[in-house]
Amino acid sequence: MSKHTIIDDLLATLPNKPVPVRSVHVGAHWTAVCSTRCGLATTIIGDNCHDHKTVVRDAGSLHLKSAQELAEYAKSNYPLEASIGIAAINSLLDMDERNAVEMNASQVLMEKGAGKNVALVGHFPFIPKLRDSVKNLWVLELNPTEDDYPAQAASELIPKADIVALTASSLINHTMDNLLELCDPDALVMILGPSTPLSPVLFDRGANIVAGSRVLDENDVLHAIAQGSTFQQVTGVKLLTFTHP
Repeated sequence: MSKHTIIDDLLATLPNKPVPVRSVHVGAHWTAVCSTRCGLATTIIGDNCHDHKTVVRDAGSLHLKSAQELAEYAKSNYPLEASIGIAAINSLLDMDERNAVEMNASQVLMEKGAGKNVALVGHFPFIPKLRDSVKNLWVLELNPTEDDYPAQAASELIPKADIVALTASSLINHTMDNLLELCDPDALVMILGPSTPLSPVLFDRGANIVAGSRVLDENDVLHAIAQGSTFQQVTGVKLLTFTHP
């Protein structure tokens, strides 16, 4: 029997009544699905350009599906479909913003990580600043650069970390469940990035802090995504950080 995953738990929390999809946008860096709200996810395509063996099912008519049907794409082993699925999940979630603080995840990591061992899964722009404020910073990446560790080092480094920060992109490549299992029970665990589902499901699965995004100006965001913007270039989004109650 296959293991019940975080994605399964997220899908189980979505509304039963089908919600129409207003639009789907797949940009170079970000994917957006607009239904109840505009949900974002990192665009992950794969290793090969124009890989015609793996195509998005029903591309061209995705906007005719319900948001729940698109959300099921999150279970796909094809990363681009999974990106669309996570964006669809995020378009349907509604977490009470009164329980959040408007703060960048990097600030939280620098405050909590001072003098401690931090394992960070995913390469973020704030890494040089974070490295200066923590005891040890172990950055794990599927495609490591000079100071990064390969993803295979996770089983060695994550259990030793006082603080573990996981990119929400690990939901898209289906590694998050395993990464959470590697965390020391006493570690502070954060899930971060604009792809992060703002859902208590992540607390139930061991996260202490959930740091994601909420789209305020849909038009601004969609224009930026369509023109290949990185997240730093996107306007019309606010960052929200929730702590386990």
